[in-house]
Amino acid sequence: MAPVDIATARDTAAHWVMGEGRRHEDYRGAYFTGSTVALAPDAALPVGTDVDLVVVTGRPVAGPKLGKFEHRGALLEVTYLSWEQLRSAPSVLADYHLAAGLSRDTVIDDPTGDLRELQAQVARSFADEAWVRRRCENVRRRIETSLTSFDTTAPWHDQVTGWLFPTGVTTHLLLVAALRNPTVRLRYLRAREVLDEYGLAERYPGLLRLTGCQDLTAERVDQHVDALARTFDEAAACARTPFLFSSDITAAARPIAVDACHELARRGDHREAVFWITATFARCHKILATDAPHRERALRPAFAELLADLGITSTGDLLTRAQETVAALPLVWRTAEEIIAANPGITRG
Repeated sequence: MAPVDIATARDTAAHWVMGEGRRHEDYRGAYFTGSTVALAPDAALPVGTDVDLVVVTGRPVAGPKLGKFEHRGALLEVTYLSWEQLRSAPSVLADYHLAAGLSRDTVIDDPTGDLRELQAQVARSFADEAWVRRRCENVRRRIETSLTSFDTTAPWHDQVTGWLFPTGVTTHLLLVAALRNPTVRLRYLRAREVLDEYGLAERYPGLLRLTGCQDLTAERVDQHVDALARTFDEAAACARTPFLFSSDITAAARPIAVDACHELARRGDHREAVFWITATFARCHKILATDAPHRERALRPAFAELLADLGITSTGDLLTRAQETVAALPLVWRTAEEIIAANPGITRG
């Protein structure tokens, strides 16, 4: 895809909403979310970045989300949310993902007027200290709940996912405290920036140690991206069974999964790429194990090499890491508290 600016990408997303999104029988509106909402209209859409938007419906939409797809030269990612999931301003303000998406006016279309009214209510209270703390508590509960209910009987790739994602949510605790978007792929890069901004850079290596990537070199990470590319291409080619993340493992999504990770590694942000490399590897192996088991076995060594570099070779290692993350939460929480106390954007009282 040729490079586009943010304004053009947003226009493309709005074009899809008006032409396709509105056709849903329970359509209630649409809004932008994700990392692009904070970017200036004339900024270039970064390599490996899609335009996230939410389509609001009257009732829940069954099945996997529409996910990533190309539309008129831009990569879009569409998520459906029912109006019941949004419910009210207080329920949105307490949910750290929902609140971030409605914290500013990103409404694309609002035929009933309800969405814009909800967004305005969320925006008015988003920076209130009480709500920021509620959302931080929401983050902490997700980490603790996931890591203390780890399924040791799941397939290996699912065990890795079950450990990796809640471990990575430690970064979201800091991003929420800083009133930043709790991004997915670039969570470690954004958390590092926040810690630098608040004079807390010495805390960052501790976050990296929880995943085991603190000592990896750029060269080694780049080698893992090369291996991921081979696994990704095979998984994308053979994928038949739908999963919630299926649209992330397609030819259209390859710039995010592979190219953007190469870019991070080669510019010196290699450790910040490891989270998404590992997540994508695990997802590819889930697809392969289901739709091409013989290829999954053949490609397993490359995944094992990455995990070994992170110090993970067994379920016992994952359990130990999960326990270490839970034990580290008080320090991460204290860091979030320090950010909240110093954050000039938070409304006190």
